[in-house]
Amino acid sequence: MTKKKARKPIPGTTIFDGRMAMKGYALNKMCYSFNEAANREAFRKDEDAYCDKYGITDEQRAAVKKRDVLKLLSLGGNIYYLAKLTGIFGLNMQDIGAQQSGVTLEEFKAKLLAAGEK
Repeated sequence: MTKKKARKPIPGTTIFDGRMAMKGYALNKMCYSFNEAANREAFRKDEDAYCDKYGITDEQRAAVKKRDVLKLLSLGGNIYYLAKLTGIFGLNMQDIGAQQSGVTLEEFKAKLLAAGEK
C-alpha cells in the first residue's frame, strides 16, 4: 500500500476535509435546514434560538451575527451549505468572492469582467 502525500495548503484557502467536516457538522446541518422556507423564516425571527436548536458553538454564532463568511469557513462551514445561510443575509457568491479576495464587490466584479475579456 502506498502512502498518500500530504497536500500543501493553498495560501488563503481553507481546505474542507474530514477534520473540518466534524468541526462544522452542527453549523452545516443548520445551514442545510434552510432548504425549507419555514426554517429560513424561523431563523430570521430569532437567530439565537435557531442556533441553539442546532448547538452551534459560541465562535460560530459570533461569526453568524457578524455575517463573517470567511470566519465561518475557518470554523468548519462548507461553502455549499453556507450559501443557504448567506442567501438569508442577501449575499450571493460574488459577495463571498469579494470577501475572500479582500476587495469590494465592485472591484471583484471588475476583476471578473477583466478576466473574461482576456
